[in-house]
Amino acid sequence: MQGQTSRALVLERFGTLPRLVERPVPVREPGRTLVRVRAAQVAHLDLNVVDGKFGILPDLPSVPGTSACGVVLASDTHAEGSLVRINGKGLGLRRDGGWAEHAVVPDAAALPVPEGTDPALACSYFSPAGTAWLAVHSVAGVRPGERVLVTGASGAVGALAVQVAARAGAEVIGVVGRPAKLSHVPAPAKPVLAAELSPDAVGGTVDAIVDTVGGPVLRDALALVRPRGRAALVGYTAGREFSVDLADFLLADVALLPVNLMSRGKEVAADAERMLAELASGELTLPIERHGIEGLGQAVDRLRSGEAVGRVVLDLD
Repeated sequence: MQGQTSRALVLERFGTLPRLVERPVPVREPGRTLVRVRAAQVAHLDLNVVDGKFGILPDLPSVPGTSACGVVLASDTHAEGSLVRINGKGLGLRRDGGWAEHAVVPDAAALPVPEGTDPALACSYFSPAGTAWLAVHSVAGVRPGERVLVTGASGAVGALAVQVAARAGAEVIGVVGRPAKLSHVPAPAKPVLAAELSPDAVGGTVDAIVDTVGGPVLRDALALVRPRGRAALVGYTAGREFSVDLADFLLADVALLPVNLMSRGKEVAADAERMLAELASGELTLPIERHGIEGLGQAVDRLRSGEAVGRVVLDLD
């Protein structure tokens, strides 16, 4: 690779978008794997890092991107030409990430992916699949016959949570913030607008919530949970804070339960891997928006505005 160059999105100052630059292909050292990146996820976690608002931040300049997929060019561990998902080990947080045509990562951060898998799916499925499974089964403990309300139901985590909860035998209500997204709520969920949340709109109380958006949507959804119901809290795209009257909250007797995939990823890894096969075959669905590396600005705008449907990915092919 000596003498060859590679394009990369380099973050130079928090609160600004990374700049597309041409640079030498990174040099691989022992214990590292050099990957030609084919697709890289653009997630809310990545935007929090770009904004300087996450608990772990890199030294600048740095290449963002906490999850990507590509082909091994050189490695002590992985076969040359094999397809791998790169994630973890500080990728995009404490070390350069996947928003580049080439990435050098610790061998343990490169995880084999079945040949023929769409790289855009491979780099973007694990977080929503693992989170949805964790939220529905491990955290909320959804049981057959229960009624489950999922917020952000057209998003990646929300759409998969709808499908996982329905498979668990639940009656599902899918909440979205925009009329244009009602048609993107997966069947068999009943789609409802967040602005119209009420007992009449959802058909009474629910046993559990999987909340992927936070903020005022979470506040309104909590009022619909029966006493001793559960709320699995996944995300905060609609707001990092919400206020409650403690007297009312204690009277409501609803458990607020955090869903943290970063600390519990290993326990759902096998379930997420099984879901990848079902996503690849079409048994489960995960919408993916694709943008070129030059289109990062548009990708970020659509993610920030809430217009994006499903996962947002940079296609580096």
